[in-house]
Amino acid sequence: MRAHTTGSPVMMRAIVGLAVAAALLVGACDFNLTDPNSPRAIGPNATAGQVSAAAVGILAAFRFDYSSWVLKAGIIGREDYRLDGADPRFTIELLAGPLDPSNAAFGGGQWQREYRTIQSGYTILNVIGSAQIPDSQKNAVRAFVQTMQALSFLIILDAHTEDSIPLDVNRTADKPLAPFVSNDSAYKAVIAILDSARDSLKSASTFPFDLGPGFVGFNTPATFLKFNRALAARVRAYQASLGALPANTYATSWTSCPACWDSVLTALGQSFIDPAAPLDVGAYVAYGTGNQDVPNDLSQDPATAIQLAHPLLKDSAELQSGSTTLLDKRFLAKVTNRPKPFPLACLSSDLSWIRYPTPISSIPIIRNEELFLLRAEANLNKGGVGLTAAANDINFIRTTSGGLDPITNLGSQSPDSILNVLLKQRFYSLLYEGGHRWIDMRRYGKLSQIKIDRPKGCAASGIPPDTVFSTLPINSFEVQARQ
Repeated sequence: MRAHTTGSPVMMRAIVGLAVAAALLVGACDFNLTDPNSPRAIGPNATAGQVSAAAVGILAAFRFDYSSWVLKAGIIGREDYRLDGADPRFTIELLAGPLDPSNAAFGGGQWQREYRTIQSGYTILNVIGSAQIPDSQKNAVRAFVQTMQALSFLIILDAHTEDSIPLDVNRTADKPLAPFVSNDSAYKAVIAILDSARDSLKSASTFPFDLGPGFVGFNTPATFLKFNRALAARVRAYQASLGALPANTYATSWTSCPACWDSVLTALGQSFIDPAAPLDVGAYVAYGTGNQDVPNDLSQDPATAIQLAHPLLKDSAELQSGSTTLLDKRFLAKVTNRPKPFPLACLSSDLSWIRYPTPISSIPIIRNEELFLLRAEANLNKGGVGLTAAANDINFIRTTSGGLDPITNLGSQSPDSILNVLLKQRFYSLLYEGGHRWIDMRRYGKLSQIKIDRPKGCAASGIPPDTVFSTLPINSFEVQARQ
C-alpha cells in the first residue's frame, strides 16, 4: 500500500453529500424514466415509482464513466492507443506521464463518479425500509444496489491497487470524512457487500423496476444472483492474487491459501458459468442514441478512427487451427486493418477496433468466457490435480473462442508456463472490455513485461521515455478536501 502524506484520512465532502438526483444526470437508455435528467430524489415512504426512478439512476450513474475506464486502462495496459492530434495528453500523460490527478481522463479518474454511484446507492438503502413496496421487493432493491456498489468499489480498487481508499462513505456532509482502509480490507468489504446482496436475493421476489437491456437474462432475483456470484468470483480471484512480485516467479503466496481459491470455485459454481451457453452471455453496460440517452463513445468508423488497437495484438496472435493465414478468431472479431498506418508522436497503428461497431453496442461487465478463465486460474493456483482442470478450461477457450489448436501437454507443464498461457488467453478473450490486461499483469507481477513503445521517448514531440504505471494517483480534489 502506498503511503499518503495528506494527514487525516477522508472521503471528499462534495461526494459524500450527493443525492440520487445528482447521480441521474445521464441518459435513461430506454429505462422508461419520465425525465431522466431531474428525477425526484428518494426519501422516506417512497412510492414504487420513486424507488424505480432511484434504482434505475444507479445504472445510469454507473455507466457514465465506464467507456472512459475501458479506454484509459487499455492505453495504460497497451491494448489500445488514442492517437488524437487535438489532444496529445493521450500519447503523453497516459503513456509517459506524469499522470494528472486533477483530470479524470488523465490520472484522476475512477474516483468521483464511482463514489457518486456508491453514495447514491446509500441514499436508497437508508430509506428503502419505509418504501411503499412489499418487503420481498425491498430485498430485491437492496441486493441490486449493493451489487452495483460493490462493482463500483471494484473499479476504484482496480485503478488504485497501490493505494488505500475510503470505504465507510455512508455519511452526510456534516460528518467526519471517511477514513482510508487498506486494499486488503477493501477487498474483504467488497466481498461482504456482495454476500449481503446474495442473502437479500434469497428472500426477494421481483425487481420493482426495469434493469434495462444490459441485464437481459439477469433481471430476476434468481438470475441476478448468478451475476452477483460471478462478480464475487472475480473479486476473490483479485484478492487472492494481490501483490506485485518479481516477473517469471510463480509465487508461493498465490498457492499458500487453497481456501482463497476454493472460494473462487464456490462462487463460480453458483454463477452462470455454462459450457453449453454462448461465451458472450453475461451482463452489459447498455447504451443508446435516443432522446436523453448516451451513446457508446468507443464506437468509431474504422477508416477514420483515432482509437486504435496496439500493434502487439496482431503480432502476438496465433494462427487458427489448420490455417496458415487466419489469425485468432478473437482478434479478428475485435480488430480490423486500416487502409494505411496512422502515425502520431512516434507511435503508429494500422489496426482499428470493431469491438463496438455501433453507438448502441454494449460493453461487457462480465461474460461467460471470463468465468471459464477464472476457473482455470483458481485451479492453477490450487495446484496438484488442479493443473489438469486448469488446462482443460484454457484449451476450451482456445478452441471455442479463438479457433486455435489445444495445447496437448498443457496440464503437465510448469505452473509458470500454464500461467503465461492463461494470461495470454485472458488478453485476447477480454480485449477492450475493462483494462483486464493491465490488471492481470499487475497482480501477477508482470508489468515489466508490457511492451514499451518509446523507451527513449519521442524527441520530435518533446515526449520523455514511456513507462507502465502500476496505479492511478488519488484524485487531487480528494487530497485537497482533507488538507
